[in-house]
Amino acid sequence: AYDYPFAKIVDEAGIDAIIVGDSVGMVVQGLDNTLPVTMDEMIYHTKIVSRAVNTSMVIGDLPFMSYQTSVEDALRNAGRFLKEAGASAVKIEGGAEVAEHIRALSRSDIPVMAHIGLTPQSIHRMGGYKVQGKTEESAKRLLEEARITEDSGAFSLLLEAIPMGLAKKITEELSIPTIGIGAGPYCDGQVLVLHDIIGLFERFLPKFAKRYANLKDEALKAI
Repeated sequence: AYDYPFAKIVDEAGIDAIIVGDSVGMVVQGLDNTLPVTMDEMIYHTKIVSRAVNTSMVIGDLPFMSYQTSVEDALRNAGRFLKEAGASAVKIEGGAEVAEHIRALSRSDIPVMAHIGLTPQSIHRMGGYKVQGKTEESAKRLLEEARITEDSGAFSLLLEAIPMGLAKKITEELSIPTIGIGAGPYCDGQVLVLHDIIGLFERFLPKFAKRYANLKDEALKAI
């Protein structure tokens, strides 16, 4: 969720947690990818969502170049999510390369959800939105990345676009909960983009996302 009305609905539905993702750039702002999204924009949307919820955990998504530059920048920007936006935790993309960031945030009492597999902020390096961990070598690397994030202090791990067998193995090996998106049914929890499942984002629908409603058609009728 990215705004007050939808965050309130999600909270009332009893959903455990809301990730205010940098996907706001594509879903709400009409961008082609998440890279242009700024830290100030993320604070704005996270603050609105936090204001709406009573029980759901709110997790702010650190946008591109808000943490890659240094551990100090990661601390400063993650702290803004908790101090200014009312979030309870942050999400950070990466494994071994952000291990020190995760350790520093955890030491500062900032809960961190790590994110491996398909990491949208790395789409240029990855060559687009492609399933990760399909080869034996890349699967081993992702399993090691998962262990590193747990050892570094992450409270949870998001697994995006990886084979379900690999997601199952990672889930079985870790003691922290795994949250899947396009990673099969064996993760401890699932996350989806709200606008995908309610029919408000039409540019594309991921294969793993089921559309449960078509709010665009309903809105057109109402208007």
